Amino acid sequence: DDIPAPLPPCLSCGACCFSTLERYVRVTGDDHARLGERADELSRFDGHRAYMRMIDGHCVALRVQGARGELRCDAYAIRPDICRDLARSSDACLGERATKSERPLIALRRAALT
Repeated sequence: DDIPAPLPPCLSCGACCFSTLERYVRVTGDDHARLGERADELSRFDGHRAYMRMIDGHCVALRVQGARGELRCDAYAIRPDICRDLARSSDACLGERATKSERPLIALRRAALT
């Protein structure tokens, strides 16, 4: 019975998870500790600073499930503070949605074709 937990409402959007920058999501020492055994998989160091890994223009933790039309953060419970601090429908959230709303849709279409 591998029933996935319900998606938090904001994850149906996922715009904030997308960026072309490799140093987009900063990982603090506390964040790195919270990532635990997944820290090496999910983050990378650039000098003395750590960042979430990016792949295909989005955070590596974001699973793009094209066939199901879903975006899912598979590290939601252990996500960095910067992700935790982005409140749904806040000005920062609305800014992300305004500038990047097409990126999740493109990723879903691309994933559905593979």
